[in-house]
Amino acid sequence: MFQLTRGAIISTLVTLLLLLPAPLLRADSKETIDTGSLAALEKLRAHSDKAGELLDKAAGVLVFPDIVKMGFGVGGEYGEGTLLVPGKPTSYFVTAGGSFGLQVGVQKKSEVILFMTDEALKKFQNSSGWKVGVDGSVALVKLGVDGSIDSNTLRQSVVGFIFSNKGLMYNLTLEGSKITRIAR
Repeated sequence: MFQLTRGAIISTLVTLLLLLPAPLLRADSKETIDTGSLAALEKLRAHSDKAGELLDKAAGVLVFPDIVKMGFGVGGEYGEGTLLVPGKPTSYFVTAGGSFGLQVGVQKKSEVILFMTDEALKKFQNSSGWKVGVDGSVALVKLGVDGSIDSNTLRQSVVGFIFSNKGLMYNLTLEGSKITRIAR
C-alpha cells in the first residue's frame, strides 16, 4: 500500500501553496506599475509629513507598490516597481527574496527606497543587480511618537520605508532583497 511520508506531505503542501497564486503573479505593465507607484507615494505621504519632506529632497525614489510575501516554512517575496528621477519613471525593477523559518501565510506590503544623494543614486543605477546589505545598505525609517524621524537615519544616503494600508511597518527588513532591472 502507498504510504506518504511527512516530507512528501510537506513538499506537496508547499508546492500547492506556491502554485495557487501563480495566475495572479503575471508581469505588470508600465502603466500599472506607474499608477501603483504614485498611489503608494500618496499613502506614504499620508502616513507622515516627515516622509513627504524626505521624498521631496531625494535624488531618486525607488517604489515597489505591491510586494507579495508568502511562506509555509520556506518563504519568498516578489514585487515590481519603478525608479522615479526626479519624479518621473526612468526604469523598472523587480525585488525578490527568500527566507527560511517559522512562517505561514501571505502578506502584502509596499517599499519605498530613497536615494538621498546623487552619488548613491548613480551607484544604484550603474549596478547590474543590487542586493540590500551587500551592494548598499538601507536605513529603515522609524517614526517617533510625535512623527519625528531619527536624526541618524536622516544622515544616511539611502533610506527606506516599508508600509501597508495599516501604516508603517517596523518589524521587517530589506536585508537580503535582490533588486534587478527589468525591461518594460
